[in-house]
Amino acid sequence: MADRKRLRMVAVDVDGTLLGADGKVSARNVAALKAAERAGVEVVIATGRRHSYAMKVLRGLGLSEESGLISSNGGVVRTLGGRLLERTLLEQRTAEWLCGHIGEFRRALLVTFDRVREDGDDTRGALVVEEMDELNGSIGKWMAANEPYIERVVPMEAALGREGLIQMMLCGTIERMREAEALLLGDPKVVGVGLEPLGRSEVRREGAGLAAEGAAQAEAALHRTEYPERDLSIVDILPAGCSKGRALLDLARERGVEREEILAIGDNWNDVSMLEAAGSAVLMANAPEDLKEVAVGRGWSVGAHHLEDGVAVAVEAVLDRALHGV
Repeated sequence: MADRKRLRMVAVDVDGTLLGADGKVSARNVAALKAAERAGVEVVIATGRRHSYAMKVLRGLGLSEESGLISSNGGVVRTLGGRLLERTLLEQRTAEWLCGHIGEFRRALLVTFDRVREDGDDTRGALVVEEMDELNGSIGKWMAANEPYIERVVPMEAALGREGLIQMMLCGTIERMREAEALLLGDPKVVGVGLEPLGRSEVRREGAGLAAEGAAQAEAALHRTEYPERDLSIVDILPAGCSKGRALLDLARERGVEREEILAIGDNWNDVSMLEAAGSAVLMANAPEDLKEVAVGRGWSVGAHHLEDGVAVAVEAVLDRALHGV
């Protein structure tokens, strides 16, 4: 466990984990992360948000600019200072196939391109949609906040040849998105990341969250995020092999950090690969109830609520144990 070995890296999700009800990082959470940095622990932010949208809440916190920022659920890794470390693009032919394969669900589809400028912001066209009505109905506030970056292209396939294609995203009710998942997972070219139930014969590869069986022919991976209180589900579609867990392990290896020296903190299904990858894991109290059951079965701690500075509670506890040699 990371708290029995020297803690050297802490990986933290953003929405539902690091952020409070006001969409900001609380003073206590910032203080805990800075205390970790002073203790020689690298802070890694791991989020489903794209880089520029994550920086809207991370910029100005005073964290080290060399800290890692895993964005788009593992599709892109930069430093908080904006230096690109790794990027995996979704192949155009795979994206074109997905557009045709999802049928009616393409009304709920949004495509993301990595178009980060030197100032850390995006340009219009970083987000591409074909139809907006269904997306406005499910994620209206997000669509409004990202309006400067959204471009409507009909048909969507006309935009897929652009450079920097990172991921595709489906949004809707939990029931509707599970139907979309079932459709996608019915094809061997698509695999699930952090999804239950797990197959009896499943072999996990270094916590990356991908089943070994069938992984060789897979082209895309699904990452599910659910908010039961809002009846909202987001299904991110990334290149096969991309996940928060895989990106975290790659970054740790680059930094010379062993997985037993990593603490991961998250709240949702898209965090599962990261929680699996770490030596110790904390699931937030506000996580979906069925995910809490998974946590208990896997020996993860269930921590405090994100509205009660759950990140700070977890980090402070580990630093305190290290200070007292526990």
